[in-house]
Amino acid sequence: MTTLTRRALAALAATLLLLVGVAVSASSAAQPTTPVLTGIRTGLNTGFDRVVLDLSGPRPTVAYRLVDELIADGSGEIVWLTGEHFVAVTATPAAAHDGSGAATYPGPVKFRTRNLRNVMAVAVTGDFEGVLSVGLGTRYRSWVRVFTLGAPTRVVIDIGH
Repeated sequence: MTTLTRRALAALAATLLLLVGVAVSASSAAQPTTPVLTGIRTGLNTGFDRVVLDLSGPRPTVAYRLVDELIADGSGEIVWLTGEHFVAVTATPAAAHDGSGAATYPGPVKFRTRNLRNVMAVAVTGDFEGVLSVGLGTRYRSWVRVFTLGAPTRVVIDIGH
């Protein structure tokens, strides 16, 4: 192999590595590292009510607790919400604002769900230090199932009737 051929192959390899590096950094920049809330939807299903949190970004870790009252993250204030019983759901890491602090969720932070059987109201109870919290007020205690879906990213909350 001649010196000219070696130099040409080295230049080609360097160019390919540079292009791959640019493609990886561009795809990393397009996908936020913290998922952000873009919408909340509700639906009545046979045997359960469903609340869906639409997110952009990777899947967060989710958890829920049955609580006596809902507490606002950060302030510790009670969040007054329609319902006899309450479910507190957290998604970590997640937020309802982007990196500049602008809100990404255009809807109400608290609303009634008159079309559902058990879930009476939904509220965003926290957007603090990488934890997105949502509270649900229900008519009565029932089973709860919380999970995530991808493509697009969603947090799904099912509450039995």
